[in-house]
Order: sequence, then structure tokens, then C-alpha cells
Amino acid sequence: MSGEESAATHGNDEPSWRARFGYEQPYDGQADAIETAIETGAEGGYLVMEGACGTGKTMAALTAAGTLLRETDRYDNVLVVTPVKQQRRQFIDDLRAINAGLDDPLSGLALVGKPTLCPYERAGALDRSTQDACEDLRENTAGLVAHDGGGDVWWDSARAGELVSEARTDADSWRTLDDNLSTAGQTAPYPTARPTAPDSLSESDQSYCPFEADWYAREKSVPVAFDDDENHVVTTDELLAGAVPRGTCPHRAMGTLLADADVVVGNYNHLFDPRTRALTDGVVDDRTFVIVDEAHRLEGRVRDLLSDRIGIQSLRRARNDVSHLSTLAGQSREHREEVATELASYEVGTDELQRAREFFDDAIDWLDRRVEHYLADEYGDLDRAAEGGRLPENVEIPLRDPETDETDAFSEWANEQYSAGFCKSLHTVGAAVADALDSLDPQRSTVCGDVGRIVTRWWTRDHASYFREITLSRTDRERVEGWERHYTAGLVCYDCLPAEDLRERFSDLGGGVLMSATLEPMDVLRECIGLDRLVETTDDESDDRERPIATRTYDLGYPEENRASWIVDAPAFTARNRGPPGEESEVRETYAYALRELARSPGNVLVCMPSYREAAWAHGRLADAVAKPVLLDEPSSDERTEELKQEFFAGDGKVLVTSTRGTLTEGVDYDGEKLSACVVVGVPLVNVASPRIRAVRRAYGSEFGDEHAFEYALTVPAVRRARQAIGRVIRGPEEVGVRALVDERYTPDAPRSVHEYLPPAERDEWRTMTPMFLSRLIEEFEEEHPKWRNSDK
Repeated sequence: MSGEESAATHGNDEPSWRARFGYEQPYDGQADAIETAIETGAEGGYLVMEGACGTGKTMAALTAAGTLLRETDRYDNVLVVTPVKQQRRQFIDDLRAINAGLDDPLSGLALVGKPTLCPYERAGALDRSTQDACEDLRENTAGLVAHDGGGDVWWDSARAGELVSEARTDADSWRTLDDNLSTAGQTAPYPTARPTAPDSLSESDQSYCPFEADWYAREKSVPVAFDDDENHVVTTDELLAGAVPRGTCPHRAMGTLLADADVVVGNYNHLFDPRTRALTDGVVDDRTFVIVDEAHRLEGRVRDLLSDRIGIQSLRRARNDVSHLSTLAGQSREHREEVATELASYEVGTDELQRAREFFDDAIDWLDRRVEHYLADEYGDLDRAAEGGRLPENVEIPLRDPETDETDAFSEWANEQYSAGFCKSLHTVGAAVADALDSLDPQRSTVCGDVGRIVTRWWTRDHASYFREITLSRTDRERVEGWERHYTAGLVCYDCLPAEDLRERFSDLGGGVLMSATLEPMDVLRECIGLDRLVETTDDESDDRERPIATRTYDLGYPEENRASWIVDAPAFTARNRGPPGEESEVRETYAYALRELARSPGNVLVCMPSYREAAWAHGRLADAVAKPVLLDEPSSDERTEELKQEFFAGDGKVLVTSTRGTLTEGVDYDGEKLSACVVVGVPLVNVASPRIRAVRRAYGSEFGDEHAFEYALTVPAVRRARQAIGRVIRGPEEVGVRALVDERYTPDAPRSVHEYLPPAERDEWRTMTPMFLSRLIEEFEEEHPKWRNSDK
């Protein structure tokens, strides 16, 4: 029996994976997905599957992963990554459902960030970022518990226990006057204020973290276990409930459990972000089975994670770090010798220190002049432009021609003034300065190490795949002079082509599943995320083999008669055709008519426009044209977006107008009767005139051929966005609703048609009509579906 067969079946009996399937019977396609994932994963390959919402992708992937983990010797653990919080909860729920039927459950752990778990942050007791405050407190605590005795363990648990005892409140302590820290319904044995070390352990009033000290006192064990949850899945609730009352760090508890977890649920950062991966790199390797959810987002998310930005304030802080170290070195002979010793360990001399300070000074001046001249040329008097509302929220200043692979202006300037070799060495100088300051001034939070690393990457990355530019973000600071009153600036090295980085990352893993409701066309996806030339490296490089990649598409299996799928043949909704929002045109009138008819559908109607600017226009045209309330989604905080969503769901039917590229069109569950119709207007392409997007298009042309550049980089992602939005309507077998794509480009024979990017099995379902037929078709659908007609409560 082959490895695939042994993992999937037990002889002629029921497939072995059925014991780990969390529900009674699989949906159509689920069994095939599970068995294909097992077969492919057993050979170190990947299954790429598209399945409509509600087709059971999550349970299928987890069932296959659990079977491979327990019935083969290829994998040690499973890592699930998803960028959507709701999907994260779904994975946790499905894993609990699987474990409920197992005698030997899979231990599960949900990863979250420090702010979610830090008791001080949750209690509002930190006066700066959690990351900075936590790192300082951790370093202070480590210094207090360290001993000089040598051996395998560098900390002294007795010293740590003394710190814990000093911090605890009890009946005999004056600290009973200070309320104990309380969060998530749990009370810690410490006060809210951070304690200071006793004289016996420190000569100065050094603050420390008692939660961290308790972790050392426990010899890095934690009072949280997988069986704290009846289904063996530890989430934020279990971490806080288990750690806070016992006085240990919930984040340390999470990190400690990580090594023993069978299934880890996190976000994209835990797999792809070089900074966040410090947490997971110790357990994620070639014996890890990975499940990548919402895989249609991979290119965009990884592109952002692997891009670098250095703000002008960071350059100033890095310059100040170097200056401060020089000042400290001049205060005494002891300081000078200590600085020289620290620098020598990095083979950095005082001349290089001075040179680094000059570089940061000159770079700040160069950036300041470049931004000042650009804004003066584009907008003249900035104060007047701001008063007139003429300053855009975001500005890109390219440092090279986006369509030519050439050295950028900042690199050319630095090469002339300092040499490429010096710029590449700044990561070493920055690290040396950071370590020296950590010894001499441990309270100081430094940035020179991070800035030095980014500057070095700026010079080592190529100019075909990475685009250099200055970005400006709108601000309003009255007490600041010049352009910085209106903008913050940064140097950006943008990753245009993440395929190679993704290919390298997937090569490092054992195998897995990549899934989403919108992945077609599969051949384009495989090329763009690096799966098309994925090989398994062996000790004998001549024996490297291509790893198996399976693809599956599972269609929307719900009754077709429950949904209407319409393509409204209206002139292409492009900027050239429609004109600006303030100048009404024949094209805009056509769309206003179509939107009015569709918005009058019963129940909740979601209208998705290609941008927030166009959403505001549509809202203005609909507000007085339909009887139901019309809500407008705008760029805002997560809290405001959640409030708007709940307002949309509550009470009688409404219209919600948003951007197809916004947060309300993906990862939001419009189940039941929360949504009766979804309208997507236009093809939601990004701004093709943006220098960054032009550079992306150029990079894709170089990698995949000029004939594919626009298609791969822009058209396919835009259609996936539209499909994500339109997929919000039908989420279950009993749901009824209307899906409408409004733009002639969705028809098969239109100029620049995108019809071929709709899934082949769905193309025949879409019915094409002109706007004038909408009213009659809506009436017919109402008559055929009384439930839909009565969806207005």
C-alpha cells in the first residue's frame, strides 16, 4: 500500500480521515478535497483549492492535516495562517469540533500579538507602545535575574522568585492600598503600577515586570495547559484565565506552549513577516504542514510585509542615537573604553561612527530638499492648498522611472557621497551602536539597529523587483514649519514581485493547502505565488525533484434557482468614460439608473463601487432615490466599520455603499437574511497611473512576459476582488439573493473583457441584460421567491 493510501484509508474500511471529520457527513467535494490534500501532502506537495463560501474548506483542510500528522511520519505540526479574524475563529471552532470526537485530541494554540495578552497594556497602564515598553521591561527583568555562575541556565530562579515576592500584594503589605491589576475578569496578584527592584537586587530603582519574573521563577514553565479547554484548543481566553491570576506572563505562556502544539492558528505575519517570524521560526520548518487561507491575498499581503519604509523621524532618531553614544563616550575614560570595547566586537571604529552620523544628517537634508521641491512644484503654497482642500491624502514621489530598471536617485546620491560599501555596512554600525547604548543607557529606546538594517537592504536589493520612492502621508501639525506641517515622509523600498520570496518560503515547508473562494485562473495563481517551479532540495542537488501541486475547484453547490446572477451591460465604468463625480455624464446617468433599480430590491443591498470616491458619488445619487436608508462606508477605524456593519444588519432593509477594495467586501459573514443583493460596479482595478503600480507592472512583464503584465498584475486581482464581493450573498443552501455585475467588461465579447476570469462552471449562469430590464427581472424574482420578497422586516 502506498504512503497516500495508508494515510487515507484502512484497507477496505471507511477512510481513516472520517474519524477526524468533525461533522456527520461531508459536503459534496469535501471528501475529494480531503483525500487529495492527504495524497499530495504525503508526497511533500501542495493542494491549491477554490471553493465557494460554505463549501467546508476549513474542515477539509484541518481533517487532512490531522490525518497526515497522526498517520504519517512526515509532519510534526500544522500551521494555519489567515488574514481574516472571522476565519481565524472558524478554524478554532472546527478544530474543537474535530477534537470533540477524538480520544487523543490535537493540541491547538491560537497566536495573538503582545497587546492582546499584556496585562499592563490591557489595563491601560503603559504610556508608550506595547512593543517598546515590553522589551524594556523584559530586558530589565532579565538583567535582574541573571547570575554569573555559568552552566546551561543563565538565570537564577531564586532571584526571580524574590522579585515576584516583592511585587505581590498581601495582607501585610502597604501595596494593599493599590488596586490589583484586573483584566478580562481575572485579577493578578500584583498592583497596576510596575514595581521596582529591591535594594538587595539592584542599586537603583529599576522597574521590572513581575509577570516576566514569575516565568523565570517557574524555570520557564507555565500554569496553562492544553486541557484547560475541554477541546484542547488554547486561545486568548484560556491564556489570560490561566496566567493572570497566577502572576505569570500570558504572552510567555503562549510562546512556551507553541513548541508542543499540534495545530497552531495565526496570521500571515507568523509565516511571512521576517520580524514576526521570530516567534514561530523555531517550530516551523520542513516538517510543518501549512494551511494558507484567503490565498488570493497572498501577493498583496506578502508584498506589503516584505517592503521597507524608513520615516524621516526614524532617520533623525538614528542620527541622535549615534550622537548620544558619542556624547556618552566623552563623559569619562570608563565610558570611552566601554564604547570602544563594544564597537570593537563588531569591528567598528570611531571614524565609522562619525561617518554614520554624517550620513544620517545628509540623508535627512537630502530627503527634506527633495520633498520640499516636489511639493512646491506640484501645489505651490502648501498652506493655501490645504485650506482649499487641494492636498491629497497620500503622495508618491518616484526615485526612478517606474518602467525602467535603473538605479534610484537616493542610491546615486549616496554612492557619490559615501560609496555603496559604506551604505551596506550600516547594519553593522547600527547594531554596534544599539548594543553599546543598551549597556550605557539601558532606558533608551534605540532605532539605529533597525534603520541600519533597512538601509543595507536598500543597497543589496535589485532594482527590477524592488521600486524605490518617497511616500507622503497627510497630517496636520500646527506647530511645525514647512512641508512637515502637512505631511510625514518616508523612503520606501517596495517589493514589486513577491513570487521568488513566496517560492523560497514554500520550499522551506513540508507541504500544505492553499485555499480561497476566489483563486481562478489557477495557472496564473501558480505562477504569481511561486508554485510553478517548486522543488524539493536534497543533499544531492542533481537529484532535486519538482514537488507535486494539485489544483481543485469546487463550485457553488447550492440550488441555482435560489439566486439570480446578472451582468448589466452598461458602458465601461472607467475614468475616461464617466468623467469626474462633479460633472454628470450620460454614462453616470446610466449607472445611477441601474443602481436605483437594484437598490430598490427588498432587504439589505450592498453596493460596491471601484473606490471610496465613487462610493460617495453613488451614495449621493441613491440617498433621495430609494425609500430605505442608505449608509456610506468611508475609510475609517475598525471600530467605526464594525458600528456601520451592525447598523446595516439591524432592523429593516437598507442600502450600504462601499468600495470593492474596502474591508466590508471580504471576510464579513452576511449569513442568513443579512444580505439579499450585492451589486459590483466596474472592474476594481487599482490606480494604474501610480508610480508604484507601474513598477509592479514592469516587474511582472520582466518575469512573466510583457503580454501578461497587465493581466497578471492588475486584471486578475481585480476580478478576484469583484468575485469576493459578489460571493457575500449566497452563504448556505437555504439563502436566496441577487448578484449583479454592472459593466460591459463582464460580458464575453466586450473590449477588454474580463469574462474569461470568471470560473468556467459559473459562466453560463450569468445572464446578460441592459439596465432597462432590471425592474422587470427584479419583479419576476420577487414573485418566484416569496422569502426574498419579504426580506424587508
